[in-house]
Amino acid sequence: MRARTNLKKNYRKLALKYHPDRNPDDPKAEEKFKEAAEAYDVLNDPEKRSLYDRYGHDGLQGAGFQGFGGAEDVFSSFGSIFEELFGFGGGGRRGGRTAARAGADLRYDVQVTLEEVVSGTEKMLEFDKTETCIQCLGKRTAPGTQPTTCGTCGGMGQVERRQGFFAMRTTCPRCRGQGMVITDPCPECRGLGLVQTPKKLSVKIPAGMDENSRLRLTGEGEEGTNGGPPGDLYVVVHVAPHDIFEQDGTDVHCEV
Repeated sequence: MRARTNLKKNYRKLALKYHPDRNPDDPKAEEKFKEAAEAYDVLNDPEKRSLYDRYGHDGLQGAGFQGFGGAEDVFSSFGSIFEELFGFGGGGRRGGRTAARAGADLRYDVQVTLEEVVSGTEKMLEFDKTETCIQCLGKRTAPGTQPTTCGTCGGMGQVERRQGFFAMRTTCPRCRGQGMVITDPCPECRGLGLVQTPKKLSVKIPAGMDENSRLRLTGEGEEGTNGGPPGDLYVVVHVAPHDIFEQDGTDVHCEV
């Protein structure tokens, strides 16, 4: 919603600046006004924006979008927007590195007996999870080496496409938004920065747990990436059937 608001705000500034009525002696003003309206239309339409990101302006023309013929066409196409903002909004966004991402949550199913439910118990969990590579410390490069700045985007993580005076930024296809390229990856994790590690964890199951009860172990899930926090581990309790007794919530029943 914030990006959409900024889009309208930026477009309004451009439209006011290049409006033909404000620039009667400037023949280039109407052309820039048309370009601003076309750019806003592309950014405000997910389908058109996807075509532009992949194929540029030619992709829009191939899909039947021919732009605007003149100022009257612009006003006709954006009538409701011009009413809402008394006429106007375009803009883009600046590039940046890939954001930190939290690790995935894990689930572990554990079975307990009815006797263990009554008294409480402790279980040893054994599972695999991703952790930071010890050899490269998550840097993804071989020891003694460093990543190099991406030559395609100059380290920005995004590349720019221009159409007239308007510029659009998309994720760099070479570095995938990282801004850096690893030419000598860590042999231990193969450049991932994370490795799959067997894990043992002792967990206390409190008394009174019933079928499908869950315990949340904060930070025991998969490792985060780019400095993100780890996920959580959810332990799901299953109560084994008993030959004599039957659990009903916090009660235990027996038929005689």
